[in-house]
Amino acid sequence: MRKRIEGGLELHDLSNSDRRALLAELWEEQRELEQRAGSSFVVDRSSYDYIAFWLHYTLHDDVEGSDTWVERMRAAGETYDRVLLLPWGVFPLEADGVRSTNRWVQFHYQAILEATLNRFAHRGQVLKIPGEETLEQRVDFILRFLPVQSGG
Repeated sequence: MRKRIEGGLELHDLSNSDRRALLAELWEEQRELEQRAGSSFVVDRSSYDYIAFWLHYTLHDDVEGSDTWVERMRAAGETYDRVLLLPWGVFPLEADGVRSTNRWVQFHYQAILEATLNRFAHRGQVLKIPGEETLEQRVDFILRFLPVQSGG
């Protein structure tokens, strides 16, 4: 999305139908990268984020399309071993012209994502990262909960 926005894409100029198509295109690009990575990978966004984007950008006016989208993203989410949930407000975003630095816009998205994970992620799948610790402590926390891969 960042590349598209930096290239001049104006999300506010798109219709909901265009936004749905864009989100589907972004998901297909991500899913292809995930599949090429094999069994071990880390991505910045999970399929659950795509449900949250759908809701955040109010694309749910198409009820049947929303049912299909959510089920597709939920099923894809079942393939993840872990989903790391970063804490809200701990990592401030820079004013780069791409993401909003308004903490309440960020909170709105975070609240939708947390509700989505609560509803659709399987038990034990979501790892909530503490916000109070140092970066090193957070990394150590994460590594304790990631599945161990054999063979290297």
